Amino acid sequence: MEWVAAGGRGRDLPGQPGPWQLHLGLLLSVLVTALAQAPAPDVPSCSRGSCYPATGDLLVGRADRLTASSTCGLRGPQPYCIVSHLQDEKKCFLCDSRRPFSARDNPNSHRIQNVVTSFAPQRRAAWWQSENGVPMVTIQLDLEAEFHFTHLIMTFKTFRPAAMLVERSADFGRTWRVYRYFSYDCAADFPGVPLAPPRHWDDVVCESRYSEIEPSTEGEVIYRVLDPAIPIPDPYSPRIQNLLKITNLRVNLTRLHTLGDNLLDPRREIREKYYYALYELVVRGNCFCYGHASQCAPAPGAPAHAEGMVHGACVCKHNTRGLNCEQCQDFYHDLPWHPAEDRHSHACKKCECHGHAHSCHFDMAIYLASGNVSGGVCDGCQHNTAGRQCELCRPFFYRDPTKDLRDPAVCRSCDCDPMGSQDGGRCDPHDDPALGLVSGQCRCKEHVVGSRCQQCRDGFFGLSANNPLGCQRCQCDPRGTVPGGTPCDRNSGACFCKRLVTGQGCNRCLPGHWGLSHDLLGCRPCDCDIGGALDPQCNEATGQCRCRQHMVGRRCEQVQPGYFRPFLDHLTWEAEEPRGQVLDVVERLVTPGGTPSWTGPGFVRLREGQVLEFVVASVPRAMDYDVLLRLEPQVPEQWAEMELTVQRPGPVSARSPCGHVLPQDDHIPGTLRPGSRHMVFPRPVCLEPGISYKLHLKLVRTGGSAQPEAPYSGASLLIDSLVLLPRVLVLEMFSGGDAASLERRATFERYRCHEEGLMPSKPLPSEACAPLLISLSTLLYNGALPCQCDPQGSLSSECNPHGGQCRCKPAVVGRRCDLCAPGYYGFGPTGCQACQCSPEGALSGLCDATSGQCPCRAGAFGLRCDRCQRGQWGFPSCRPCVCHGHADECDPNTGTCLGCRDHTGGEHCERCIAGFHGDPRLPYGGQCRPCPCPEGPGSRRHFATSCHRDGYSQQVVCHCRAGYTGLRCEACAPGHFGDPSRPGGGCQPCECSGNIDPTDPDACDPHSGQCLHCLYHTEGPRCAHCKPGFHGQAARQSCHRCTCNLLGTDARQCPSTDHCNCDPSSGQCPCLPNVQGLSCDRCAPNFWNLTSGRGCQPCACHPSRARGPACNEFTGQCHCRAGFGGRTCSECQELHWGDPGLQCRACDCDPRGIDTPQCHRSTGHCSCRPGVSGVRCDQCARGFSGVFPTCHPCHACFGDWDRVVQDLAARTRRLEQWTQELQQTGVLGAFESNFRHLQEKLGTVQGIVAARNASAASTAQLVEATKELRREIGEATEHLTRLEAELTDVQDDNFNANHALSSLERDGLALNLTLRQLDQHLDLLKHSNFLGAYDTIRQAHSLSAEAERRANMSALIVPSPVSNSADTRHRTESLMSARREDFNRRHIANQRALGELSARTHALSLTGINELVCGSPGDAPCATSPCGGAGCRDEEGQPRCGGLSCSGAAAMADLALGRARHTQAELQRALAEGSGILSQVAETRRQAGEAQQRAQAALDKAHASRGQVEQANQELRQLIQNVKDFLSQEGADPDSIEMVATRVLELSIPASPEQIQQLAGEIAERVRSLADVDTILARTVGDVRRAEQLLNDARRARSRAEGEKQKAETVQAALEEAQRAQGAAQGAIQGAVVDTQDTEQTLQQVQERMAGAEQALSSAGERAQQLDGLLEALKLKRAGNSLAASSAEETAGSAQDRAREAEQLLQGPLGDQYQTVRALAERKAQGVLAAQARAEQLRDEARGLLQAAQDKLQRLQELEGTYEENERALEGKAAQLDGLEARMRSVLQAINLQVQIYNTCQ
Repeated sequence: MEWVAAGGRGRDLPGQPGPWQLHLGLLLSVLVTALAQAPAPDVPSCSRGSCYPATGDLLVGRADRLTASSTCGLRGPQPYCIVSHLQDEKKCFLCDSRRPFSARDNPNSHRIQNVVTSFAPQRRAAWWQSENGVPMVTIQLDLEAEFHFTHLIMTFKTFRPAAMLVERSADFGRTWRVYRYFSYDCAADFPGVPLAPPRHWDDVVCESRYSEIEPSTEGEVIYRVLDPAIPIPDPYSPRIQNLLKITNLRVNLTRLHTLGDNLLDPRREIREKYYYALYELVVRGNCFCYGHASQCAPAPGAPAHAEGMVHGACVCKHNTRGLNCEQCQDFYHDLPWHPAEDRHSHACKKCECHGHAHSCHFDMAIYLASGNVSGGVCDGCQHNTAGRQCELCRPFFYRDPTKDLRDPAVCRSCDCDPMGSQDGGRCDPHDDPALGLVSGQCRCKEHVVGSRCQQCRDGFFGLSANNPLGCQRCQCDPRGTVPGGTPCDRNSGACFCKRLVTGQGCNRCLPGHWGLSHDLLGCRPCDCDIGGALDPQCNEATGQCRCRQHMVGRRCEQVQPGYFRPFLDHLTWEAEEPRGQVLDVVERLVTPGGTPSWTGPGFVRLREGQVLEFVVASVPRAMDYDVLLRLEPQVPEQWAEMELTVQRPGPVSARSPCGHVLPQDDHIPGTLRPGSRHMVFPRPVCLEPGISYKLHLKLVRTGGSAQPEAPYSGASLLIDSLVLLPRVLVLEMFSGGDAASLERRATFERYRCHEEGLMPSKPLPSEACAPLLISLSTLLYNGALPCQCDPQGSLSSECNPHGGQCRCKPAVVGRRCDLCAPGYYGFGPTGCQACQCSPEGALSGLCDATSGQCPCRAGAFGLRCDRCQRGQWGFPSCRPCVCHGHADECDPNTGTCLGCRDHTGGEHCERCIAGFHGDPRLPYGGQCRPCPCPEGPGSRRHFATSCHRDGYSQQVVCHCRAGYTGLRCEACAPGHFGDPSRPGGGCQPCECSGNIDPTDPDACDPHSGQCLHCLYHTEGPRCAHCKPGFHGQAARQSCHRCTCNLLGTDARQCPSTDHCNCDPSSGQCPCLPNVQGLSCDRCAPNFWNLTSGRGCQPCACHPSRARGPACNEFTGQCHCRAGFGGRTCSECQELHWGDPGLQCRACDCDPRGIDTPQCHRSTGHCSCRPGVSGVRCDQCARGFSGVFPTCHPCHACFGDWDRVVQDLAARTRRLEQWTQELQQTGVLGAFESNFRHLQEKLGTVQGIVAARNASAASTAQLVEATKELRREIGEATEHLTRLEAELTDVQDDNFNANHALSSLERDGLALNLTLRQLDQHLDLLKHSNFLGAYDTIRQAHSLSAEAERRANMSALIVPSPVSNSADTRHRTESLMSARREDFNRRHIANQRALGELSARTHALSLTGINELVCGSPGDAPCATSPCGGAGCRDEEGQPRCGGLSCSGAAAMADLALGRARHTQAELQRALAEGSGILSQVAETRRQAGEAQQRAQAALDKAHASRGQVEQANQELRQLIQNVKDFLSQEGADPDSIEMVATRVLELSIPASPEQIQQLAGEIAERVRSLADVDTILARTVGDVRRAEQLLNDARRARSRAEGEKQKAETVQAALEEAQRAQGAAQGAIQGAVVDTQDTEQTLQQVQERMAGAEQALSSAGERAQQLDGLLEALKLKRAGNSLAASSAEETAGSAQDRAREAEQLLQGPLGDQYQTVRALAERKAQGVLAAQARAEQLRDEARGLLQAAQDKLQRLQELEGTYEENERALEGKAAQLDGLEARMRSVLQAINLQVQIYNTCQ
């Protein structure tokens, strides 16, 4: 609206618009302001939110409410003058305002009411005018109600005021606030007030534009409350509404504009020119209803039918009332009154009083407490109701739940017993589950219940009015009281106990019960075990029964650890145990994996008439015992008649338990039924504890299938053992007569529990029998029996709780693990050893249990009867050794002589050893004599390995050592130097690092040893350095030529293209700057361009737009992030343009019209080829004709016409620029024609008005033109309204279109990003390594041309290779499609196998074999290796392997041979000592007796210590069991548990390291006290036998040692064969390694393509590992919880384990020195045999490795063929990728076209 104001300011200036523009501007301003402030026209009602009445002129109909402080002519006529032009005839007039204005009767009245707008004719004939010369004048409008005020328009007849201000009041004049100051000079009139324009919508400023002196008439002052130029965030906010709200409006005119003459001339005529005169005053606004009304009605006293009047009484909606809807209607106060807002009506809500009140009020405190939900409070509730909403009943009344809350009778009187109720009989007024209120329920005293509070609560008794609690509490234990009702009688207080509870307060269990708790019966039965407990009673609190000895558990049903319950056949006596009888014992060996059917070592053969005696020392209980005899028949269907006689120590007392036994009762006959392995005598025997009995078993007669009456002779029976089975059914647990005893007996018989004692093998008892057997055993033996496991033969001191079987060490048997099993001997700390009796030389597989001596056959010898006597061999057919008198023993298996003497050797000592010559087989004159080479062996000048006498010349021929030559080895051989002719002299190898020819006599100087002819590119006096241009290790013959890349090597170090100097040790070439690699063949990281010849240059990749600082070392291309390109990634990516920091766009160029695909990187302009133009280079350029892309130059006349067209184009552009400027100013537009038409009519009107002589016709024409102008202005206003609505719709559509376009742009950007990535990949594929490959491409061009010529020739001939290739390709494709899946599966398997093969191939090396055999690394040269190796030879030319300081197999064999010889000497010395040992035997026997007594005393102490430890362990276990039982009880309370835990933690367990160490020291001290005794005992047992055997052993050892030498020579030959195999295998492996490396290089590209899939699998594996980690963490957490729960038990277990360790220290291993001495020679001989076997194994492994290497080489060839097939498949995929790339380009072009279309739409 700025052009309206501009029109106002320049009214009388030349060239400015006329008055018609001012009126039009005012109308449009009013219209726009009204549209901005009025509600949307499409809102149908006030139901959706705020609504506002229509806007109008608030002065219309309120002329009587408009006052002015000064008006001319009110008291009489008053003259005034005007400031007019010279042409005005009349300049002074009269003002008479005593009567209202009338155009006909009183035209000189100028009251303030004249300024009210009207559309009467001659509107400017009436105005308001103040008194002359009065500067301070006030115009005030007093409204009858609150109104919305939008803007003010004042049109003055005289000058506008020089200063004025506009004020408003919203409280009917009590307070005032300034809207705006107006002044010609703001600083002088209103100092301190900010100047316009305002910055905020509520700023109070001073404005100067409406205070100018011009125009002199019809000047306007316009004020808008809300400036349209200032944005308003929320037009419905309270601050905005308060700013618009007025009840009074006041305009204060404070200073007049004068021309200055009043200052010079004070005459009255001068003052009469200066006054305020106002044509029109417009106050725009609407009825202020706080958004609760859409229309207003006349206020009380206001005219009801005034046309155009804005009424002041709101027609309220939203349940509001008042003149301005400023309060809620009556009974609508549930919510606070609030002005309506957009989309929220804030309607007043009706109070909810449920029909019990007629009025209500709002309470803000209640509203806030309800969470801003409800604040209405009902007034005067009726019908006995109360509460904020009359929803409650009055005290002593309650709400009837059966009636509606609105029912007048909803509240009823309470009915409560005053004796037991509180508050005088008050009841609950209503139901409230949250508070526990029940409507009508009486509030009873604390211990009173009932609907009327008329009875005591459960658990209480004695209702009394004097008791403030109502009743007394019952003194009953709730655990023992019957639940479900009152625990006691309500009158007397007597408690009602549960079934198993007794006591006055039901607080004790009945006898035989425990654990008072909340169970149904109150207590639980003790249920003590009938056998394990002493009686059926238990502790009333814990339930613990009184256990028998060594029984634990609450019920005493468990056996204490370290003890066991005996089997029913525990009373067993073995028949083969010696008791002073001569027995025929038959021992048995247990079949491996089998179960023996007997007990003990075996059987006793009992023949007819023989008697076998059993001594029964004691029995556990006086009772009858059945006698069970276990035996084994000897013939089928064997039967037998037996007789058992009981021999008692004296007569039986009649008062004893066995007093009923008669003498004849001790003779019991019995019969063995055929086919049975056991028999039970028909009558029992009565035995008593503490008395020793003898049972005599006699075999009367026996037979086979014949009847017993038939005679049978010579028969026998194998007796195993005799068992006493107690008759358990007579015990009180089975014969008590009660139901439990009967049930136990029935179960025992039904499940045949007694059969446990019949057979030796014991399966696990059934669930029914197991508890009965435990109870029975503990009852018989008065508890459990100790395990008493033998500490030497058992693995633990604890045994099986059923039967007491200890855990035995290997080959140890017996319940206590105290015997060796049959076939084993030497019971000791390590168990027993197998007899291993030779089946050829031993009579039996059993041996002596102590010494292990097997019973030998005639001619057999040794502990196992497995060898011949000394001087014989060939077991078991022994025969004498043949050694020609030079040895005493030979190998017992081969007959090879051992320890040949007299310088002889060979299997039978038939030849001389090295260094000697002769024939030792001859009886005389065949001695071995030393070789004269030149001197004999042992001298310092013996240089031969051997010699022989020539049969023709009878001269001795020497075989020289390596490095010597000559007839007597008196000279140095080639490759050696020295002087062997002098004493102490010798020949040494020339130290030439192995780089000379050893056969060349001139290779080195024979005297000084200086190297003369160096080989293998070496030089120097020792050939120890590589020549210039070579590098490596000269000592290893590995000098190689320097291989330097000329592009990266310093040219000064390369005299020629094929010769460069490098580091002689590492081979490092001298590189140019920033070049790396041993051969200077690659750039350093983050550098590129090796081909420059000056070194590599930096990549210089962009720090943020590149993925890293590295780039392609050939092209320098950095790895750009998505959206960036260029070599350093500082530009947009390829085929894009723009600023990469802001946005990159794709180049949209037509490929047919461009000379390069890259557009300008800054502007995006495509680079067109000549004759082509356009943004995309897709059309012919100016000056060219034709259809693109075929463009031809135009005719020469085109240039002339082109200049004309260019001029026209320039003019067109200037016109377009003017058009744009006009569009921006807004002067021209859709209303241009209308405005022009209006301007013409206004010109006509202006001409008529300006005419001096106006006629009646012209006046009529003027009136008609004015009407027409008003009509057209109205139409224009309506048109503008419609256009504004349409503009709003267009803006909405434009917003939606922009949103859709944004979505398309995002999609386009995503597609561009994808395309850029594809382009990057394509570019990398196309342009990688182009610089480095340039030379190769140039060389290949000529080859390609030649190949093309040959290919064309071959293609012209049919059939040709091309046609054959096509056929082959078709067949191959068919096969590939048919076998693709199988190929893929095999390919994966092959790839996995290839990886494994590669790893194994790299790991293949035979150097380890050389090291194992010879003892030195396999890659060490022979000259420097002290141990030799494959291919190494000594001075005599023999293979050299091993040595004194070597650890190989060969060295170990030599060492074993030396040790064998040393052993021979040791044994010879032992023979001399044997005689001394014999003399010490007698003395040893005497000392043994004394040592035995001391050992027995120490053993007794050890047993006592062990008993103390076991007793402590037993007490600790009992404590742990008690704690477990207590914690498992249901009645255990937390306090008791805490107390028990505290006591357990306070226990002091001797488990500290110091205590354990002290205990170990004590035990060790006791062991040391037994050391001498053990030595004496060992000597006593074995010295005599050892003395007898040492002499024989020494002789045999000598023979074996002499034979081992020949074996060592055999081993050495085998090692040489292994070395040869090693060399062959090494060559094959090297070939395989080369082929494998080539294959790996070929497969590298395939592996890179598969890296993505492997990475995905690795990610899945990591996720699985994370899940496994979480699962393991949960498991660890659960394990930690379990560990914390069982900490006390673990502590006890730890203490027990430490006690066991101390016991093991007590029983520590005692070495058997005799066994060590005896086995020494055998182990040394076995070492030599093992070395030989190891050499043979190495040879076989070398052959296997060679075969494996050949197989893998063949496999690699097959994989190479598979790889070529894969390459062809990949080429097909690459062709498909090219097709997809072309399709993507077409899609991209379509997308770019759409983007351009949308861009042009904007």
